[in-house]
Amino acid sequence: MPDYRIVEVKTRRDLKKFIRFPLDLYRDCSNYVPALNSDQIKSLTDVAPLKYCSRKMWMVLDGRKVAGRICGMINPRYNERYGKKRVRFGWFDTINDIEVARLLLGTAEKWAKDNGMTEIHGPLYYNTSGKQGMLVEGYENVPPFNCLYNYPYYNDFMVELGYVKECDWLQYKMKADQEVPDKMRNIAARLMERYKLVEGDIDVLKKDKVLVKKFFDIYNESFSKTVYNFIPFTDEEIEEEAAQTIGLLDKRLCSFLLDQDNEIAAFGISFPSLSQALKKARGSMFPFGWWHFLKALKKFDTIDLMINGAAPKWQNTGVSSVYHCIMADKYKAAGVKWAISNPQIETNSAVNVWGKYEHELFMRRRCYVKSID
Repeated sequence: MPDYRIVEVKTRRDLKKFIRFPLDLYRDCSNYVPALNSDQIKSLTDVAPLKYCSRKMWMVLDGRKVAGRICGMINPRYNERYGKKRVRFGWFDTINDIEVARLLLGTAEKWAKDNGMTEIHGPLYYNTSGKQGMLVEGYENVPPFNCLYNYPYYNDFMVELGYVKECDWLQYKMKADQEVPDKMRNIAARLMERYKLVEGDIDVLKKDKVLVKKFFDIYNESFSKTVYNFIPFTDEEIEEEAAQTIGLLDKRLCSFLLDQDNEIAAFGISFPSLSQALKKARGSMFPFGWWHFLKALKKFDTIDLMINGAAPKWQNTGVSSVYHCIMADKYKAAGVKWAISNPQIETNSAVNVWGKYEHELFMRRRCYVKSID
């Protein structure tokens, strides 16, 4: 019989066990994409959201062996913005035993109650930029590097333990080299001429801190009213995100538009798929993980569509047709065959854009919620 006990993660040694548990749990799962151990340590100990979020981590042990893990997070900026008293959970992984899931979620729920919270939801990250959404469809596929993967039994446990659907995010797979409809190209050409829009230089953006700050300010404004549960970045979060991502932008896969006032009007950001490189690295850049990453960044046939957006004053103007055309031409020139969309809330009308192209549902992700009054 298992001898389960719940322990809080407090030491560096505990933290290493916490982050390495999925490597054992998914050892025989060919579709699982592990995160880098170094990234996990940073995310759990030293990132900007922890300046205002509180969090605790727990593991379930069976003797000395890890059987499950969870992180509970309270984001006061989210609760104030949406008038909620919620704790979020993430880093949730468990063996196929509901008693382990019960211990993990029950402990997070108790911590939430002790801190005056009335609901728990997840899986989520501290803010909107991290991995979120439990996989409910698409288990046969390999997820993008910035998305979660889990066994089907996770969802059975959630339902049995009283959790219900809060929302679903959808991801689509498309041929990246398919033609843009003529109507969209004609609209894009007219808009470029009418508003004197020009494509910005990604290499210039990388060196211009003022422009980078404008980019993230527009990111905040663009998604503030359109992305479900969105939490705008703080200045510290912007600095952190910029340091981690801007230098990796590839002009073959990214674009941004400037208007006649030299302000950012819209943007489209994609990355080469890093999933296979992460699988080969198995959590570490050394001794050979770096080589797999270098190869993945140089030669690829699949990309992850990360974010597309427009400044508020340019929304609903048709400007999206401009960067869709530009990006389509870039993908074709780079020899990209497949594109995987970032998760988008199923109720967002923006998902309708994929209806203009040949596409298929790739993955469905779910956020669960439970009242703990």
